Amino acid sequence: MKPYENGGTDLEVGKLEKGREKVTMRSQSNKGFKLQNQALLSGLAYCISSCSMILVNKFVLSSYDFNAGISLMLYQNFISVILVSILSFLGLVSTEPLTWRLIKVWLPVNVIFVGMLVTSMFSLKYINVAMVTVLKNVTNVITALGEMYLFNKHHDSRVWTALFLMIISAITGGITDLTFHAVGYAWQIVNCFLTASYSLTLRRVMDTAKQFTKSGNLNEFSMVLLNNTLSLPLGIILILIFNEVDYLLKTPLLRMPDFWLVVTLSGFLGLAISFTSMWFLHQTGATTYSLVGSLNKIPLSFAGILLFKVPTSLENSTSIFFEWEAVAATPEFDGGVGRHDDDNCCEGKPTLPHRTTTEFPWPPPCHVSQRIGADG
Repeated sequence: MKPYENGGTDLEVGKLEKGREKVTMRSQSNKGFKLQNQALLSGLAYCISSCSMILVNKFVLSSYDFNAGISLMLYQNFISVILVSILSFLGLVSTEPLTWRLIKVWLPVNVIFVGMLVTSMFSLKYINVAMVTVLKNVTNVITALGEMYLFNKHHDSRVWTALFLMIISAITGGITDLTFHAVGYAWQIVNCFLTASYSLTLRRVMDTAKQFTKSGNLNEFSMVLLNNTLSLPLGIILILIFNEVDYLLKTPLLRMPDFWLVVTLSGFLGLAISFTSMWFLHQTGATTYSLVGSLNKIPLSFAGILLFKVPTSLENSTSIFFEWEAVAATPEFDGGVGRHDDDNCCEGKPTLPHRTTTEFPWPPPCHVSQRIGADG
């Protein structure tokens, strides 16, 4: 009887182990499905807020003929600070207190952040939305070269093919642009360098800043509050340097209620981009994030042409085609939303080190634990 009893016990143990495996597999499947839904939802939210922000900024600067881009940036950032502060006061979100040590760590990258937003405003004033979105791809090339030089990243042939097509897209668009404006292109080139610098700098600063917080963490809302709060005094200094005060005192736009409604809406969109970009980046990897950002620019290009009645040509439209081909050529194009760049990941969030291919990282990945997004 003992052998039978032992055999019966073994069978029961085997059944229990199989049952546990089924429960584990089921829970992992449910978790994966939930993460994928979160990635799709956050990606959709990011795309909508990103497109809306660029179109609203273009509308304010061009349709209203508003010649104070720095003031617009300052007002948008001020709205973001007010909204996050209210949410924090009501206990709906948690934010880290702004200590002097934290500010000192974050200030250098914030100077680049402000420069990025200001040059984006200036370029949008002179260039149509379609060409701005095409030229922004130059940022990817600068970032990839920066990663090679600063972090010894090596890129495969498909990545270089995608980068080459992005350069062709920008050159083709510039040569055939019927609304070409040298000043606007100059501001956009400066913007590309600042955006790449912000991307390459922020990836290190974020980890360093966490060491100076009480919780040892720096969540999305804390970064939004920190970035936008520090941008306010820098914005005021730039307004004085570029002498926008005289214009603001004379322009009749500030006495128009509909103008205030539109610029206030742009402030809400600024906060939306800050949150959705971080949310989407946490749900996916940096590559998926930047890929969706590139795909996002294609319908935005056509929307800009149609909404603002920009004169274009067949040759100029081919630059958008090259942009699409560049996105399709990226090694990660065949992956789905929610696929992570790193093999070494934890709880669905990408870790910062050990990446082996370029990720066109704008913005850069958050460590496991920007305003970031369309303006850059």
